[in-house]
Amino acid sequence: MAKEPAWLLAARAKLGTREAAGAANNPTILGWAARLGAKVLGMVYNADSVPWCGLFVAACVTEAGLTPPSIAVRAKSWATWGQNLRADRLSPGAILVFERPGGGHVGLYVGEDDRAYHVLGGNQGDRVSVTRIEKARCVARRWPAGRPVILGPVRMTAIAGVPLSRNEA
Repeated sequence: MAKEPAWLLAARAKLGTREAAGAANNPTILGWAARLGAKVLGMVYNADSVPWCGLFVAACVTEAGLTPPSIAVRAKSWATWGQNLRADRLSPGAILVFERPGGGHVGLYVGEDDRAYHVLGGNQGDRVSVTRIEKARCVARRWPAGRPVILGPVRMTAIAGVPLSRNEA
């Protein structure tokens, strides 16, 4: 079996990273922003209370040697990045972009069940986690241009009691 793409391995290494409570900031999250800089992110990012799902995905793809989209901190900037990937061709590591109240959300595909994609992302409950997001909310499925899709869809069966996410902010 082929191994997972480097950007997904980078994301898995960040599982559990959390925002700092109150006015404090997690230096790890701010470190990702400092390494990427305002030119990549499209803004000066200086507080982990600012939505950081796009920052998380940008940090992961950059660690894998890929270039994120301009204004990478905006989730919907990822909707045109790379190449389109049909729903029946999804593979672990695919970039998924979702609609949500107040904006968008972006994360990495790790699997799916009948109703939801299982998404490894940042700023999901104020941490890096895997959550279930309704498929109907997905507005884009992307893959790095020029990179072969190395795996295929992953069927998740152990979902009893795992709620659907309603708002990832």
